[in-house]
Amino acid sequence: MNRESLERNQIPVYVVSAALAVLGGILAPDAAARLDLLVTPAIAVLMYAMFLQIPFLELRQGLGNRAFISAVLVANFVLIPLLVWVLTRGLSDRPALLIGALLVLLTPCIDYVVVFTHLGKGDSRLTLAATPILLLLQLLLLPIYLSVITGGESGVVIAVAPFVDAFLLLIVAPLLLAVATAGLAKRSSIVEKWNIGWAWLPVPAMAAVLVVVIGSQIGAIIREIEQLVPVIPVYIGFMVLAPLVGAFTSRMFKLPVAAARAVTFSASTRNSLVVLPLALALPDDLRGIAAAAVITQTLVELGSELVYVRAIPALVK
Repeated sequence: MNRESLERNQIPVYVVSAALAVLGGILAPDAAARLDLLVTPAIAVLMYAMFLQIPFLELRQGLGNRAFISAVLVANFVLIPLLVWVLTRGLSDRPALLIGALLVLLTPCIDYVVVFTHLGKGDSRLTLAATPILLLLQLLLLPIYLSVITGGESGVVIAVAPFVDAFLLLIVAPLLLAVATAGLAKRSSIVEKWNIGWAWLPVPAMAAVLVVVIGSQIGAIIREIEQLVPVIPVYIGFMVLAPLVGAFTSRMFKLPVAAARAVTFSASTRNSLVVLPLALALPDDLRGIAAAAVITQTLVELGSELVYVRAIPALVK
């Protein structure tokens, strides 16, 4: 199998990885629970592998598409937060569920959304170009959104430190390493070969992240399934309504079809794997349920993305 074939078949790889993680978590719960130690390192490796594939010098053209960038920012940081606020009103008396749902639904995806956009006949290059802006803004705005939406009702104090730590460990460090590696590759054949080798790794790294994330948390999901039930309709509601928000925003900015589909996928796909460490950094009385809520969204989203690759092209013509 060559690299292109691996990338074309990555969705089955992810589905199988998630299924194996669920199975392993059920059959060997103690061993699977210890995988939580690998969550942050695995995500950092994934981000480095993803960043290495970004042609940073070629992003200027995508960033110069002001209509697309404006649409993707309005969709993800204005309209989607409003939708999330409406959908989560029924969780206001369940602080752990509320925080978990807000963490994951307020943060747009910056990794496999590129793949699904491509499969859904959207402009994945524009999605890739928007990635740095989406990364920065979601980490800066998330604490503000959490504070505004909870409004003190939940009694939860959101510490800034976990967000800063996650931003530095999962975003800044891999990004700087990737940029440095790309620069050195032009001067060193050894580093160039290193880059070529890492070009194979985004799909395996994503699969590994799914295994450690779902495997380490599936036990908590099963134990707390009764408490998690109220958040499932929220995720299904988001799955149905978020594409409509993306399509509406695209019409507002009069985007061409491929760019409009890219905005729609971005509005509909969330950043569950990167925000999980934030959930795990919450106070003890919230951590378990919030993390389980984040992983539950991942499981719902994997199914929804398989629907989106056919539904979004039909919605955005």
